[in-house]
Amino acid sequence: MLQLDHLTLVEGSFRLQAHWSCDRGSRIAIMGPSGAGKSTLLSAIAGFFAPSEGRILWEGQDLGPIAPGDRPITILFQDQNLFPHLTVAQNLGLGLRPDLRLSPAELVRIDEALSRVGLASLGGRRPAQLSGGQASRAALARALLRARPILLLDEPFAALGPALRQEMLGLVREVADETGATVLMVTHDPADARALGGHLAFVADGTVAPPQPTEALLRDPPPALRAYLGEE
Repeated sequence: MLQLDHLTLVEGSFRLQAHWSCDRGSRIAIMGPSGAGKSTLLSAIAGFFAPSEGRILWEGQDLGPIAPGDRPITILFQDQNLFPHLTVAQNLGLGLRPDLRLSPAELVRIDEALSRVGLASLGGRRPAQLSGGQASRAALARALLRARPILLLDEPFAALGPALRQEMLGLVREVADETGATVLMVTHDPADARALGGHLAFVADGTVAPPQPTEALLRDPPPALRAYLGEE
């Protein structure tokens, strides 16, 4: 279970609060206006933004004292977190060993992960030689290898076209099913929230609302979400 226990994030005049929990394996779209605090919430869970009050717990353990790299978390940003001077396979290898001293068994796992996302022949390429969709697949392959129980997605597919974005979200669902990961994904697009499946947490007026089933919430949105969707 992921628990946001009376969490308060403050920076200057910005203030964001959240108090809810979700079961392991949940898929939650985080939606709201620009500047509402969606990315800040993910940064706090990942350990890059310290809460002013409250706690973030995973399976009852307070993540506060744990360094970002040691948290049970993989996070994907829009730039896909790929190092340009390394090959695709080496970028994946970092998910297993930061020193890249990989065993034969780990090299096999990398090849299997690349095949799993349709990049079987591209392990030797540099990120600059990949298309946007291929870079997204490589980042997901690394998440599959890391198999951390929490997967945070900060609009990693925003630059892709609608069809390719839906394909990548399908891969996210498959990776989550295979690893049992809890997924939190920032998005501005209701179609992406629907494609992820599961629940939606709307961020507005300094509050991250508790997640509710996505389809039900979008069918009958509260006033703030209705205004965001342009349905007033």
